[in-house]
Amino acid sequence: MKNKRDSWGTKLGVIFAVAGSAAGLGNFLRFPVQAAGNGGGAFMIPYFISLLILGIPLMWIEWTLGRFGGGFEHGTAPGIFHSILQKNRFIKYFGVVGIFGPLVIFIYYTFIESWTLGYSFYSLKGLFQVTDQASMQAFLKGYQGLEKNAFFHDLWPAYIFFLITFLLNMVVIRRGIKGGIELLCNITMPILFFFGIILAVRVLTLGTPDPAKPDWNLLNGLGFLWNPDLSALKSAKVWLAAAGQILFTLSVGIGVILTYASYLKKEDDIVLSGLTATSVNEVAEVILGGCIIIPAAFVFFGPNEIQAIAKQGAFDLGFVTVPLVLGKLPLAPLFGFLWFGLLFLAGITSSVSLSQPAVTFLEDEFDISRQRAVKFFGIVSFVLCQPGIFFLSRGVVNELDFWGGTFCLVLFATIEAILFAWIFGIDKAWEEIHRGANLRVPRIYKFIIKYVTPIFLLIVLGAWFYQEGLPTILLKGVAEADKPFIFGTRIGLIVLFLLLAVLVKISWTKRYKQAEKPACRQAGN
Repeated sequence: MKNKRDSWGTKLGVIFAVAGSAAGLGNFLRFPVQAAGNGGGAFMIPYFISLLILGIPLMWIEWTLGRFGGGFEHGTAPGIFHSILQKNRFIKYFGVVGIFGPLVIFIYYTFIESWTLGYSFYSLKGLFQVTDQASMQAFLKGYQGLEKNAFFHDLWPAYIFFLITFLLNMVVIRRGIKGGIELLCNITMPILFFFGIILAVRVLTLGTPDPAKPDWNLLNGLGFLWNPDLSALKSAKVWLAAAGQILFTLSVGIGVILTYASYLKKEDDIVLSGLTATSVNEVAEVILGGCIIIPAAFVFFGPNEIQAIAKQGAFDLGFVTVPLVLGKLPLAPLFGFLWFGLLFLAGITSSVSLSQPAVTFLEDEFDISRQRAVKFFGIVSFVLCQPGIFFLSRGVVNELDFWGGTFCLVLFATIEAILFAWIFGIDKAWEEIHRGANLRVPRIYKFIIKYVTPIFLLIVLGAWFYQEGLPTILLKGVAEADKPFIFGTRIGLIVLFLLLAVLVKISWTKRYKQAEKPACRQAGN
């Protein structure tokens, strides 16, 4: 007897869950760095264009495919793709990317997420006694286990917080969709926004902290991020960065929304629900993410220093610069706790979603209980997390992020767009989008989904491969000492992908053998 599939309890629950999946660390760390480093306000022009012709169409594509596949009791890409083109024996293997990608992201994202939990603790304990950039950088490196110093002698403090974070993820995942993920997101998303609003209001009331430097004020800080440098629009890099940020922030092209939408009922609205979840994420990213880090850093460090800070990347900005900024405020430990607490809540709502494609695949295709699926996933993913933790200095996490969080994301989004518009068929797809809809999608999106989105994705994939992909594949700029670790990571990823493909084959063989037995009995009668 097949296990009964879980379901969402409320419409608000699924909206919060999808928004929680999207509103991760990238909203508050990656977005400000991308915007500041790619023309400031000019970046927002390709950003919103990408949202309209890439992000929103892909969002509707994934919600529609997921709900459609759920009607066949498939909650992951292999089964959903097979439901669309049942006569093709190979289409399901394209869907392996939709399980592989989120699994790879999960095995490094959980460790990074645990840093935010650790820093929340150290914020209250005395992190803000560190007052200069070099010392805060040493604190981060010591915490990560990259060096032994006055702050940390080994990796154990960070590893303990990783264990706590990993166990919290497993507890939520084990409780299922309604009792675990939906409950978590219903609680954490309002708290996340509450923390974000408090921090944003505090930043927006900074004024001019140093009267001796009147140009280092809040308005100029906001202007640094939002005033457009229109010459930046001539650069393909800026457009590519904007498109990549939209894919990254909306969690499209990962496979998570497919799985979440598979737990919807056949007539559940997806047009308005999808737009609402997208809007919640954009508020978190553009308004809260854009109003906290860069403006606050500007008023304390000035325009020259902030440019160098932005170039250092998201991690240095979030874990080095922000603690220094908050340390200059009254009640620094409280604001530090709010900042890293916000990041942790954003992280855990994303990490539990990343586990779902693999767990749901085991449940649906092997017909095992949630508890058994989570136990298997927990053991495998825990083992896979270890190289990223212990070989962080060797580029293992960067390699995992390249393949899982960048390449697979763009590749899978391209596969989905072509499958939906050209194989499923745009007329059938358009009808499926509007099943049970409370809102009509503007008809122009029928053209966009069929032509613009797939072409845009192919251009992004090609340009990205030329600019970033090829040098990374060829190990350009990688130290000789790190190359064995990178090769080892790549071999491990290839093996993992092949194992997932084998599991897909085994599950389909098992499914069709079970389907043939009743047919044989009927023939015998």
